[in-house]
Amino acid sequence: MKFNRASAVYFVPDGLFIDEAIKRTTHMGIGAHQDDLEVMAAEPIIKCFQKNDQWFTGVVATDGRGSPRDGLYKDHTDEEMRLVRIKEQKKAATIGEYSAQILLDYPSDVVKSAASSQLTEDIIKLLHAAHPQFLYTHNLADKHDTHVAVALRVIGAIRALPRDMRPQKLFGCEVWRDLDWMLDGDKVPLDVSAYENLQAALLSVFDSQICGGKRYDLAAMGRRRAHATFLSSHQTDAATGLTFAMDLTPLISDPTQNVIEFVQEYIHRFADEVSERIGRFC
Repeated sequence: MKFNRASAVYFVPDGLFIDEAIKRTTHMGIGAHQDDLEVMAAEPIIKCFQKNDQWFTGVVATDGRGSPRDGLYKDHTDEEMRLVRIKEQKKAATIGEYSAQILLDYPSDVVKSAASSQLTEDIIKLLHAAHPQFLYTHNLADKHDTHVAVALRVIGAIRALPRDMRPQKLFGCEVWRDLDWMLDGDKVPLDVSAYENLQAALLSVFDSQICGGKRYDLAAMGRRRAHATFLSSHQTDAATGLTFAMDLTPLISDPTQNVIEFVQEYIHRFADEVSERIGRFC
């Protein structure tokens, strides 16, 4: 596999040739940063874990140079942090038994630039080779600029593919803004009740971020438990862990659909429900 950036890295935990590892992919996650996949795509990771007919491939867009750092890592240069974060992501891929892990190594500024087509081109190349049935990326209401930019590049890449090469489903997942605000009928609940120990291990691998003062491991696991409990007020819990996703499939089924209007429809439905409920009791 050759990508636009010569510094891009690929890793296959079980040692298979990269082309074969990509071809066996059934589920793919495309995230902005190292550890985003383990936060947002736990459901496909555990669904594929120790399966011979389902394989998860992870893709990370950025290089990790701008990561916050403290403690053991406080004096690391940007290049040293890049190498640490690559190593951490490889560890996660090994623990989660990913089919392959791709690190495209882009600076965030390139990812966020609408004038650059390089990331989109790399994603097109990966989708051609992998042809995943299910694809997971960031949700379009996320509050992190780079996350939203990655989601847009993913949508653009899929729209450039022939219809028979597009994934069956595209999900926009939670990292920097959860999706609990969406109407229950709009959000896609992803059951992550299984393998809690595996999920915790995947999140804990990213020591450079945890040591830097961000307890993503505790926060992500806590949010999953909270989603499962607070999903319904009148029923007992059907799961011990949930993440929520925005179904972005309509945006790839109909490439003419406006992305901003698509997201605003979710927001308007939420606003209408809040107003209607208040109005009933005023």
